[in-house]
Amino acid sequence: MPIRFKEKPGIVAYLTAGDPDLSATYAIALAAIDAGADVVELGVPFSDPVADGPVIQRASERAVGRGTRLADVLQLAGRLREARPEAGLVLFSYLNPVLQFSRGKGFDRFCGTAAKAGVDGVLLTDMIAEEAGPYLRSMRAHALAPVFLAAPTSPDARLQKIGEVSGGFVYAISRVGITGAQPSMTGDAEQLVSRLRRYTDLPIAVGFGISRAEHVLEIGRFADAAVVGSALVSIIEASSREIAPAAIGRFIEGLRSPALARS
Repeated sequence: MPIRFKEKPGIVAYLTAGDPDLSATYAIALAAIDAGADVVELGVPFSDPVADGPVIQRASERAVGRGTRLADVLQLAGRLREARPEAGLVLFSYLNPVLQFSRGKGFDRFCGTAAKAGVDGVLLTDMIAEEAGPYLRSMRAHALAPVFLAAPTSPDARLQKIGEVSGGFVYAISRVGITGAQPSMTGDAEQLVSRLRRYTDLPIAVGFGISRAEHVLEIGRFADAAVVGSALVSIIEASSREIAPAAIGRFIEGLRSPALARS
């Protein structure tokens, strides 16, 4: 089932779970949802986040240093599901923590626990659609949406495969490289979304580099949602845990403001 966005463009808010700590992430996630985020992506901290830019790498290092593990993130997801039943919840992880959690016995333990916690979908950054057979079987068995990344450099055959196996939404990367804010969206993102539309009717969310209201408005012309990550994590890094929820709420409200976008 696709994840529904209340308005176009929707907002997907990425947070590194456990930065600065799990209770703070809970409060920040609630503030993000209440400010208009349709989906919260809970990033599972990992010791070697090679696909992430320096802001999220630092957040992951801090969370790992505090001992945050996948099991903790799943418990956090369960608390958020109870508090905000209508919000979209997606786990964002590398494959290694999932394999460790599953104890070498496939994906059923992970998928079953995620489904029980109320998670809607999972995005594994280093899971390739063409090699995802066992993962997809477990995801479908537990009614979880597998979200895949699509890059501007992906050939049409890969985009078609991603369209066939994805659930929830497809995450279109706005540019090649690592995560992090950028001055403007490039034509690569719009072209990629156009190519993906040939192969899927799911919502398409564009991420990597979105940090301003004008980015969100621009993405709304051709895609269904904007994924905001490094900009949020940077605010959290610069804020005390007491003021971070309010700061994140204000920022997300600002992303939806046409007046701010034109200023």
